[in-house]
Amino acid sequence: ADPMPPPRLGCGTMGGMQSLALPLAKGPHHVGCTDVMVGHTRQGLFLRFFYPCLPQAGTEQPLWIPRYEYCSGLADFAHRSWRWCAPLLSIAIGSCRVPVSWNGPFKPCSSGYPLVIFSHGLGAFRTLYSSVCSELASWGFMVAALEHRDHSASTTYFCTAEAGREEWIPYRRVLQGQKEFYFRNKQVHQRAEECVRALRLFEDISSGKSVLNVLHQDFDLSMLKDSIDLTKVAVMGHSFGGVTAVLALVKEPGFRCAVALDAWMFPLENALYPGVPKPVLFINTEKFQTPESVAKMKRLSSRNSQTKIITVLGSVHQSQTDFTFLTGKLISRIFGARGTLDPYKGLDITSRAALAFLQRHLNLEEEFDQWDSLLEGIGDSVVPEAPFCRSNL
Repeated sequence: ADPMPPPRLGCGTMGGMQSLALPLAKGPHHVGCTDVMVGHTRQGLFLRFFYPCLPQAGTEQPLWIPRYEYCSGLADFAHRSWRWCAPLLSIAIGSCRVPVSWNGPFKPCSSGYPLVIFSHGLGAFRTLYSSVCSELASWGFMVAALEHRDHSASTTYFCTAEAGREEWIPYRRVLQGQKEFYFRNKQVHQRAEECVRALRLFEDISSGKSVLNVLHQDFDLSMLKDSIDLTKVAVMGHSFGGVTAVLALVKEPGFRCAVALDAWMFPLENALYPGVPKPVLFINTEKFQTPESVAKMKRLSSRNSQTKIITVLGSVHQSQTDFTFLTGKLISRIFGARGTLDPYKGLDITSRAALAFLQRHLNLEEEFDQWDSLLEGIGDSVVPEAPFCRSNL
């Protein structure tokens, strides 16, 4: 039932130089980004924040893999020896950067930007969905990509109150003999609560409360005061993060809708399904979903006509992460990252369907409804519902 099969890693040659060319966002706004950590315990929050920014010459681009420890975490998640795999990953992808302005100057907005809280998948962390997060930000959203502390990230950390000390939280596997459902169910509840706490954090920032970012970034959070439209908040995530987004709707009335990318529905208890009050957009990949998982999605769509399920053809589970933009045999072999669909086209479909859905349920006055047909599964490389139901069409 593990949603992310451990990457396969060959020991052969490097297989040509890796390159990561993350796409430049297509929306009208420049995108800035910063990291925010609040609190000195596990109960705090850690997130990467993407936002519309003003163009400024000379701003640097952030590293895609923020620190070497994340290479070790990915190696460990992939069941590889970090002694050789982590340095290899670091050489291959350690210098890749995200095409956004690090701590770029915030672009104020008197009416306030809508907010999306984003939840990562199993074995991922806050930066691995930079392409979809920066795409949304370029269309006028604030996006907070969490790094969860439930031991589902390949690694993460918090800064203790003692100056300069970090405590790392490693990825934790389900142990032999442990019931996977109970283990994952506890995690998904913690993750959904972290999504709710992230919303509370932005409520505080918006109201002008002083919030201390313990990372001491050159980005002043107080500039966001009155620039967030807290009536227009959605939650989004991939895989384990997709089901996290669904649960967050149950826990927090402030979330108006959810976008679930290839949601792994297994960890959610059946009793909760009747309690999902708001619409969900399920964007599935062709190769990942099981009939059981899709049946759970359909339980939600049968209760709410605004809940939509679409499938992107030619895509695999990793197609909705940044890994899909990595070229070179080594990384493709490690992360099984490529489907047959062109990754840029896949990102377009995912982000446009999400934008159309967010416009509809956050009452935005944009032109994202030009992509409404995607929500019905109409378009190139998209089908409604799930492919193994196609035989009935």
